Amino acid sequence: MRWLRKNLVVIAGLLTLAYMILPNLVVMAFSFNRPKGRFNYSWQEFSLDAWKDPCGVADMCESLSLSLQLAAWATVGAVLLGTMIAFALVRYRFRARGAINSLIFLPMAMPEVVMAASLLTLFLNMGIELGFWTVLIAHIMFCLSFVVTAVKARVMSMDPRLEEAARDLYAGPTQTFLRVTLPIAAPGIAAGALLAFALSFDDFIITNFNAGSTVTFPMFVWGSAQRGTPVQINVIGTAMFVIAVLMVMAGQIITNRRKKTATA
Repeated sequence: MRWLRKNLVVIAGLLTLAYMILPNLVVMAFSFNRPKGRFNYSWQEFSLDAWKDPCGVADMCESLSLSLQLAAWATVGAVLLGTMIAFALVRYRFRARGAINSLIFLPMAMPEVVMAASLLTLFLNMGIELGFWTVLIAHIMFCLSFVVTAVKARVMSMDPRLEEAARDLYAGPTQTFLRVTLPIAAPGIAAGALLAFALSFDDFIITNFNAGSTVTFPMFVWGSAQRGTPVQINVIGTAMFVIAVLMVMAGQIITNRRKKTATA
């Protein structure tokens, strides 16, 4: 009992992590299934057919490519705007600064369906045709708050004396920003970028409201679930999960090596 009380938090954390990863493992297992019928909900037999032809389902890879393009451009837009907003909120004093700080959190706290309906109303009142560009604008607006929050936390922890030292050594504003400010803020910017990419790629509600005839990968999955779930969907989901895990592991290895080099 003493050992259990001592390690209760660790055990609870591991159980929670296992619960969160379990659906991904189920998706991974069913990517090797050969279903009998339209729905891939029960295990039948092991097969590599779906992995040999991941684009065997009509329009699936097109929707996946569209989602990746939207996520990439939404990440670029949200990171550029969010980084500038974060620096402005931390470094400068201006009217309505407190109100803007509060408004930044609204998209994070607001239900997605409310934001989706609001953006749809805006686009319709402006006479903008729904499609790729309306989805991109909606994704940037949705991801912006998350990027601002991530970058702002990093900027607030920066030591201003480092920039002052660079200026004392005759570095210009551009040189100071590129060689001192930006490298220090880079982890926050990278975290915001990864979060924005994941949110944009995965979004369904906001996309469904503002897409028009545009079909992204989440919309394709939702539509497929109505008439049959192809195994290739599990293949794409497994590939995305494995890529994300490898990226996290690579980042952790690089961080550990840098720490060892710094302490050596």
